[in-house]
Amino acid sequence: MLTAFLNKYKPYYKDNLHLALPIVVSQLGHTLVHLADSVIVGHFAGTIQLAAVSLVNSVFMLILVLGMGLSYGLTPLVARENGRQNFDECGKLLSNSLIINFITSIILYTLVHFGSLLVIDHIGQSPEVVAYAKPYLAYLGLSIIPLMIFQTFKQFTEGLGFTKQAMYISVWGNVVNVIFGVIFVKGMFGIAPMGVKGVGLSTLIDRTLMAIVMVAYVMRSVHFKRYIQNFKFTFIDNIRSKQILKIGAPVALQYAFEISAFSGAAILIGTIGAVEQAAHQVAINLAAVTYMMASGIASAATIKTGNNLGKANFLDLRRSAIASYHVIIVFMSVTAIFFTLANNLLPYIYTEDQAVISIAAQLLIIAGFFQLFDGTQVVGLGILRGVGDVNVPTIITFIAYWIIGIPLAYVLGIVLKMGVNGIWYGLTFGLLTASILLFFRFQQKTKLLEEVY
Repeated sequence: MLTAFLNKYKPYYKDNLHLALPIVVSQLGHTLVHLADSVIVGHFAGTIQLAAVSLVNSVFMLILVLGMGLSYGLTPLVARENGRQNFDECGKLLSNSLIINFITSIILYTLVHFGSLLVIDHIGQSPEVVAYAKPYLAYLGLSIIPLMIFQTFKQFTEGLGFTKQAMYISVWGNVVNVIFGVIFVKGMFGIAPMGVKGVGLSTLIDRTLMAIVMVAYVMRSVHFKRYIQNFKFTFIDNIRSKQILKIGAPVALQYAFEISAFSGAAILIGTIGAVEQAAHQVAINLAAVTYMMASGIASAATIKTGNNLGKANFLDLRRSAIASYHVIIVFMSVTAIFFTLANNLLPYIYTEDQAVISIAAQLLIIAGFFQLFDGTQVVGLGILRGVGDVNVPTIITFIAYWIIGIPLAYVLGIVLKMGVNGIWYGLTFGLLTASILLFFRFQQKTKLLEEVY
C-alpha cells in the first residue's frame, strides 16, 4: 500500500523539488542577509548591538513582508498566462507589477523614515538599544527600494519556471553583504569601525547590486524575448493592476499578520530585558532560515498550481499540491529534530554570551515544535494563492496570529510570568491554528475544482 501511495506522487515530488530548490536558495538569501547581520554584530559589536538588530528586524520585517507579499501577486498570474501560452500578457503584467512595486517601495521607505524611526522611541525599549537601532533601520529602509525592483523581476522569472538565476544572484549578493559587513562593522582598510550601522550599509549596497544584475539579466536574456516584447517601464493599466493587487494585497496582509505577530512578540520580550531580546533574535533568526526554505517550497507550489490551473488540469493540480504538503512535512520534521538536538550549540554561531545562549537554547526546543506548523501553513497559503484564493486565507491568518497567538503569548509570558518561553508558546499555538484551518480550506477548494470541472 505504501509503495502504491509513493508511486502515485513520485513524479510530483520530482517536479516540485526541481522547481523549488532554486527558489528555496533564493528565498533563503533574504533571511541570510539578516542572519549575517546578526552573526557579524554578535561577534564584533556585542550583546547590546545584537539586541538592536533584534529590535530593528522586528520593525523592519513587517515593512519588508508587506512589499514582498505585494510582489507575489505577479507570480500566479504569469504562471497561469504562461500555461495558456499567452506570452504577450506576461510582459504587460511585468510592466504593471514594476510600477506598482516601485511606488510601493517609496511608500514603505517613507513609513520607515517618518514612522518607525519616531515610534521606536516610545515602545518601552532600552535607550541604549534604541540609540544603536536608529541608524541601522535608516539604511535598511532605503534598501527596500532596490529590493522591490529585484523582487519584481525575480517573481516574473519564477512564474515562468526560470528559478536558478535569482538563486545565483542571491548567493553572490550574500557574499558581498558578508564581506562589506565585516569590513564596515569591524573597521578595516582604513575605515573607522561602524558597529551595527555598518551591516545596514552593506545590506543597502548588496540589494542595489542585486537589482541591477536581475534587471539586466531579464532584459538581455534570449529566454524572455517573446515575453517582454510588450514590456515598457512606463506601461500601466487599471485592469492588470487590479489583477495584481487583488492577489498581492491580501498576500501582503497574510505575511504582515504573521510577521507583525512575531514583531509584537519581540517588542513584548524587549520589555523583559536586553538579554532576553538578544536570545529571541538568535532563536527567531535560526527559525526564519527554515521558514524561508519552506516559503520557497510554497512559492513552487504556487507556480505549479497556477500553471495547472491555466491548463485546466485539476487532477495534477491537486496531486501536485498534496505532494508539496508531503515534502514540507518531511523537511520540517528533519529541521525540528536538528533544532532539538543541537539547541545548545547553534547559539554559538551568533554570540559567546552565556546568558543569551542559555535562553536561546530553550527557545530552540520550542522552535523545533512549531517548525511543522510553520511549514504546513505557508505551503497551504502558497497552494491557495495559486488558485486565486487569497481573501479567506487572509482572514484565517489574522485570527490565528492576532486573535489567538499574540493574546495568548501576552497572557502566558507577561501576565502568568512565564517570560520569553511563554511568549513563544503563544506563537506556536497561533501557527498550529493557521496550519489546521488552511489545510481544511485547501481540501475544500481543490475538491471543488475537481467536481466543477
